[in-house]
Amino acid sequence: MTTPSPSTDPKDAARSEISALGGRREAAAVRLPDEAPTLVQESAPAWSSAAPAPAAPGGSAWPPPRTMPTDFSIGIVPGTGQPKRPLDGVRRQPMRGYEEQYTDIVDYCVRVTDRIWEDQDVGYIYDTYAPGVRLHDDRGWKFGVESVVEGTIATINAFPDSRHYADDVIWAGDEDQGFVTSHRAINVGHQTGPWRYAPTPTRKPIRIWVIANCVSRENLFYEEWVQYNTAARLLQLGVDVPDAARQYAAAQPTMLDDHQQNEVDRLLAGRKPVRYELPSGDRFDVEHAVRALFHDLYNRRDFSAVDRAYAQGVRWHGTSNREGRGRSVVKGMARNLLATFPDLGLTVDEVYWMGNDDEGYSVSVRWSAAGTHRGLGLYGDATGKRVFLWGISQLYFREGRIVEDWSLFNEFDVLAQILGGPTEPTRL
Repeated sequence: MTTPSPSTDPKDAARSEISALGGRREAAAVRLPDEAPTLVQESAPAWSSAAPAPAAPGGSAWPPPRTMPTDFSIGIVPGTGQPKRPLDGVRRQPMRGYEEQYTDIVDYCVRVTDRIWEDQDVGYIYDTYAPGVRLHDDRGWKFGVESVVEGTIATINAFPDSRHYADDVIWAGDEDQGFVTSHRAINVGHQTGPWRYAPTPTRKPIRIWVIANCVSRENLFYEEWVQYNTAARLLQLGVDVPDAARQYAAAQPTMLDDHQQNEVDRLLAGRKPVRYELPSGDRFDVEHAVRALFHDLYNRRDFSAVDRAYAQGVRWHGTSNREGRGRSVVKGMARNLLATFPDLGLTVDEVYWMGNDDEGYSVSVRWSAAGTHRGLGLYGDATGKRVFLWGISQLYFREGRIVEDWSLFNEFDVLAQILGGPTEPTRL
């Protein structure tokens, strides 16, 4: 990833403007990628005061044990944007309380999204989201179904022809535990209405991908962690991303709590980040492999962990539509983040998966990290700001190695944390 070079082509305006962020030196400019193409692979029960909603399942802040599916029979048909399901619509797994038309949890996840976004039945949110739903996105934590309704209407108004093609759904759980789903979708459309960051419609197309991790039980979503890939959308609309981040920060200043800073404090305290413990037994352990990778790479700073975990020709898809192939690309992004935030510490918050040793594994990983903007890497001159990052990664293992990686983190919010408010002195 190199700093975009100046261009007189209007189509390149957004890319060249991004390098002009307040820095006096070329090397100190914010570095976001060139716009990279993402190929598109081309009624509910009513809860009332007389009939209370079911109890909330275990949330993902402290994830309970999950039952993992051991095959891919309930999943997405590759390249179709549609869930696998029998033609007769017979339910294929126990789903107590879910509307009868849904045959399995993937069918539920995809078709609820279609009804809300494709059919624009926004009111269906009231039937499928709990009144006190917890939503985690670039803007932080929000509570309540009305925040979901408000955000959905605002986005549909700005992008009324928006389409969401399901690219995959990784899931786990059961009707007693509640289900968890990691839904990756390709989002295409045009901005023909006013939007917060582009009040005058640009009429430009967008083609991005997003990930939403949800917890549901008995036809209701109780928690959602969503990465909107905001910076990619802004780049494609020609919006000045650093300027938009400053406005965003001014309207909603970010205050980091103790939980969001504690890993950084641990590293600064001088404790040696030891290598992750070796696996027990000879059988491939999915969760151990994932936790070892993230710990050794980001806390231990061991870039050779990529060689151990990834296939040589891995396909990698990153935030703001970065794309690449090979281990060097994965290492490059990790180096950039650690150079930008030299004291960065990372925690894996949740892991679940589907699959087996023969067919491979599809894994959802939600992680969080914190660091201090003290170095040159991605986001300009050091400001000394503490920054909280969180992300979702979908990793695809074959024969014990990752052959494809889709990873998003809250890059637009990270920019807002860095660029908003007064600059703090750099701590050496």
